[in-house]
Amino acid sequence: MGLEYPHFLVNYKVYDGTAGEDGLALARTLEAVTEATGRTFAVAPQTPDVRLVAEATSLPVVAQSVDAMEPGRGNGRISIQALAAAGADGVLVNHPENRATLEEVKQTVARCGEFGLESIVCVDGREMGEAALAFDPDCLLLEKPEDVATGRAITRTHPELVEEFVAMVDDRNPRTKVLVGGGISSADDVARAFDLGADAAGAASAVLEASDRRAWLTAVAEDMPRRLE
Repeated sequence: MGLEYPHFLVNYKVYDGTAGEDGLALARTLEAVTEATGRTFAVAPQTPDVRLVAEATSLPVVAQSVDAMEPGRGNGRISIQALAAAGADGVLVNHPENRATLEEVKQTVARCGEFGLESIVCVDGREMGEAALAFDPDCLLLEKPEDVATGRAITRTHPELVEEFVAMVDDRNPRTKVLVGGGISSADDVARAFDLGADAAGAASAVLEASDRRAWLTAVAEDMPRRLE
């Protein structure tokens, strides 16, 4: 399907209640909210469930990780060929909880291009963002590692950093989109991200720990733009 902007990305990581049929049930909730609101949601399921979610829903599916490697030896590693065959639309690269070297980022972005997958490179600020832009990624995911799962969204604590980052990306490589994450915990945080110029936003714990996930997602959808201006 491919990734459309704007969107809101829900990352399952490896939280309880997101594997197998439980994860699929949440994906179907995301799909229902998408259909009801006209806003776009994407999902990053646990890796063994990429095919399950891709085949059973119409959601854009993002793989949580991939290994920069050529076919052959590499027991237990995740190949980009397998993710593409499973129906993934994009890949998270260099997540704060699963870091990659700069060379691995370069190789992975290139391999994503070969297989038609969206490369979403996680960076913690301007310096890392500038380095990643040299590889022409499809999207940069801006989040400060210390904000992850804290409810302390950068869109509230340092909105000027988001604006400056968006401006830098637009100047250096207008093709690359910006997704804001890390500490996003409310619909207001999401609205602020788009107001500051982001093309997408995302969260994990805020969604997964919500007492009423559908209500939380619906509130987020109401504060999302329908399309990029």
